[in-house]
Order: sequence, then C-alpha cells, then structure tokens
Amino acid sequence: MKVVFASTLEQEQEIKELVQYVYSDIFPLYFLDEEIKEYEHLEILHTTTRHFEYFGTLKEAYQVIVSLQTIIAILESQNLDARYESLFEKNVQTLKEFGLIFPFSFSHFLGGKMVKDEFLSRTQKQQINY
Repeated sequence: MKVVFASTLEQEQEIKELVQYVYSDIFPLYFLDEEIKEYEHLEILHTTTRHFEYFGTLKEAYQVIVSLQTIIAILESQNLDARYESLFEKNVQTLKEFGLIFPFSFSHFLGGKMVKDEFLSRTQKQQINY
C-alpha cells in the first residue's frame, strides 16, 4: 500500500503567488506591457482547479513550485548566460508536464533586461520610488 499526501492549500497559494510574481516582476524586465497583456490573454502560466487536481500530491506541487522558483532565479540573475540554459529548459519542461503553458525558450530572455527608464513597464514605474 502506498500513502500519497495531497497538496495543501498553502502550496496552491504559493504557486499562484509565484505566477503573479512572474507577471508583475519578471515579465516587465523583458517584455512590453502590450506583450504581457497578450500573455495574460493566452493564459500563460494560468492555473485552474484542473491544474491543482493534476498536480494534486505534495511531491507534484513542490515540483511546480521549485520549477517556478528556479526560472525566476535564473531570470533575475545579474548575468544571464548560456550556462543556465539546460536548467531553464528542464524546469520549463516540468511546467509543461503539469499542463502549465510557458512557451518561452531561454533565447527569449537572452536579449537582456530592459533597464532604461523609457523602456520600463507601467508596473515597474509604479514600484520605483523617485
């Protein structure tokens, strides 16, 4: 007999918060507001009750959490370079295996972060205290 523990509400909340963080803090570093709105429309990283049933065990929920955290850490790194590519792609694949849409490859982010003020998104400008 095998005992399987269901994912917790806290894990589900953590996944939702990580997805929100990607939209509010990571995507604005690389994409324009219009592109981010389109990703919302396309339901990139969108989670539903079905998803939480799909990764309904503790282990599966942790895999999703760790994959999101790893992708975030890579994309927030100061020097994004090819040494992170295989780790990035592995974690993107994990998300896809659990039914989360993340259609980006590592090369989408290699262009560098948008650091000039005129390119910052609305979300980032609101967070900056002048």
